[in-house]
Amino acid sequence: MLEAADEVLKRCPFFGGVDRERLKHLAQISRFRNFTKGQPIFRQGEPCPGVYIVSTGMVRVFKIGPNGKEHILHLLGPSNTFAEVAAIGGFDCPAHAEAVADSSCLLIPLEPFRKALNEDHALCLQMMTGLTFWVRHFLSLMEDLVLRDAAGRLARFLLEAAPETDGAVRLPALKRHVASHLNLTSETFSRTLSRLIEAGLVIELDNNRVQVTDAERLRAVADGFFPHF
Repeated sequence: MLEAADEVLKRCPFFGGVDRERLKHLAQISRFRNFTKGQPIFRQGEPCPGVYIVSTGMVRVFKIGPNGKEHILHLLGPSNTFAEVAAIGGFDCPAHAEAVADSSCLLIPLEPFRKALNEDHALCLQMMTGLTFWVRHFLSLMEDLVLRDAAGRLARFLLEAAPETDGAVRLPALKRHVASHLNLTSETFSRTLSRLIEAGLVIELDNNRVQVTDAERLRAVADGFFPHF
């Protein structure tokens, strides 16, 4: 499993600034955890277990408001991390995490991870690149909510989602998860996806998969320039 763990870490942007020797050490202290669809990974307020990297499948990270309403903060596919900030900061999990599909995640347990940071100053400096990546990603999410309409948010989501081998993008079985992530109602999400399909920018395949057919025009939609329907 060590070689597989090493490969997962190499593909992960959060660890993109870490050199090979230190990645090997992180792989040695890591272990794989498998989750079935719908299985909780951790709950808000629980002690942080460490840094997770999605190897296969999809994970949602979400908050639950006082009224019981859920809001999905992140939908994470392969090579994405979660709980990384809590692990570095040494605080409890700030949100819930759940497998959206059968998933395999690489876990760097909290204590060995923090021990590596405490003992290796160079590792801390190298991981600044990963933190910069995380902050940039967070700012882009805020930008979506403030500056982009429904079509722009969905277009950007489809453009940035990790494609499968045939180039298709797999959506969660429950599309309301994507809608929540984009701060849209399920109805608005469905209408917006239909409009993109009608415009010839996207086609809907089977098994909750969609194919981007015109990336250039879809990018224009993401930038706020609507096509003529």
